[in-house]
Amino acid sequence: MRVLGMISGTSHDGIDVAVVDFRLVGGLLEGRVGHTASTPYPAELRARLIAALPPARTTLAEVCVLDTLIGQSFADAAASAVALGGPVDLIVSHGQTVYHWVEGTHALGTLQIGQPAWIAERTGVPVLSDVRIRDITAGGHGAPLVSVLDGLLLGAHQGGAAALNLGGIANMTVVSGGELYAYDIGPANALIDAVVTSRGLNERGFDEDGRIAASGRVAERLLEVLLDEPYYGLAAPKSTGKELFHLGYVEAALAAAGHEVSDADLVATLTELTVRTVARDVRAAGVGALVVSGGGCRNPVIMDGLRAALPGVDVAPSDDYGAPSDDKEAIAFALIGWLTAHGLPGTVPGGTGARAARILGTLTPGAGPLVLPAPVAEPPRSLVLTR
Repeated sequence: MRVLGMISGTSHDGIDVAVVDFRLVGGLLEGRVGHTASTPYPAELRARLIAALPPARTTLAEVCVLDTLIGQSFADAAASAVALGGPVDLIVSHGQTVYHWVEGTHALGTLQIGQPAWIAERTGVPVLSDVRIRDITAGGHGAPLVSVLDGLLLGAHQGGAAALNLGGIANMTVVSGGELYAYDIGPANALIDAVVTSRGLNERGFDEDGRIAASGRVAERLLEVLLDEPYYGLAAPKSTGKELFHLGYVEAALAAAGHEVSDADLVATLTELTVRTVARDVRAAGVGALVVSGGGCRNPVIMDGLRAALPGVDVAPSDDYGAPSDDKEAIAFALIGWLTAHGLPGTVPGGTGARAARILGTLTPGAGPLVLPAPVAEPPRSLVLTR
């Protein structure tokens, strides 16, 4: 079964796609990764999206417009992926998260926009969307959903392993001794990107190759204020997002620190915040390997910082495990689509905190009748990805 996975993550900079051809052989699921791509949002759409995100005020009219414009952007990316990568049986669209409702230690709701009907109309292929909410209704956080992929890829790793995704938010899946748990650690690039964008430090909207951070020095007083965030002390499972970690959060921390910080020093400090919070949790997990993906793994300041802080841990990109680091989340949502189509849960309770695993998503039919493959009685025990 060929599945196209699509996602725009918490950096809300564009749409990642991956076509994966899945084949179940006994208890082993084989996934051949075909066409992958990343399509940036049009500049005006990204600016409009950023302007509508919390803590900004917006209107239902603006949400409706963004739902349509993002849905059309996803439809364009899907049509391109099919044209370049060949026909697919199912498309999975995560859409764009615009709000993740968490109170205390409980997730109460989540909203991803990007109307899937635009994708189905453009491609004629059925679309699975709205994949997070079913887990929340079962008491989970609806995140990190990539943990189902991590568990299948890393389950046999000797000495235990952790999979770290460094997107806007850093999330980690720990697989050790036959057990799995996962949660959001805190900001990875969210605060860095917010500062780079708001202060016009470059045209890319992120600290490319860590150059800005490398040119600055860590402001220790500011770092102390940032590390005092109560979220870091919450027990897993837990989830967070830009509802908490946004530009206003940085400005409040600067005010609390009580002194001026240069742009370069601010970016260096926010980068060190990511290193410190991630390294602390990896040490606590006691694993021997850290498998890293997401945009942050292209930042040498973050990666060098993690290797220095974790001398006994093998820190490597997810590419070494067959999951290209830039495409891993899109691959994960393709996997969720395969699981849903075959009547299998797309979550691991230890990964989200739900009472039990759930089959995920809502299906939008394509051009013809909606026909699903025969159900599979038992979930795969492991996954091997190849190109």
